[in-house]
Amino acid sequence: MNRDQIRGASRHLKGRAQTALGGLTGDPARQVRGAVNQVAGGAQYAYGRARDRAEDFAEDGRHLAHEAWERADGLIEDGRHYAGEARRRVTTQGRQALRYADANRATTLLAFVGVAFAFGWIARSSRSASR
Repeated sequence: MNRDQIRGASRHLKGRAQTALGGLTGDPARQVRGAVNQVAGGAQYAYGRARDRAEDFAEDGRHLAHEAWERADGLIEDGRHYAGEARRRVTTQGRQALRYADANRATTLLAFVGVAFAFGWIARSSRSASR
């Protein structure tokens, strides 16, 4: 409960008392002042409640934003870890492929020639089919 709610509630009660006292004493001006204080107190209390709710929503929003930030930070860290692991594996596999190609030069050369011939044959047959 905030200050506006407390002041609004007390002003509302004060207005009810003024209205009742004005009714007992027959003072219409006091009754009107009491009614005005009741309405103003109710409005101030409603404003205090609305402000309290808005502060709660703002706090919830800050909490959710902080949680999203932490989750995103964790995802980024996971991504860095996976990228580092992939880089390590690619480097290892590339080195193994180079060692194999260096150790088996004749086989590697024949494989490249075969692949080049296959690409040339596919490219030539697709061009001749389109003529």
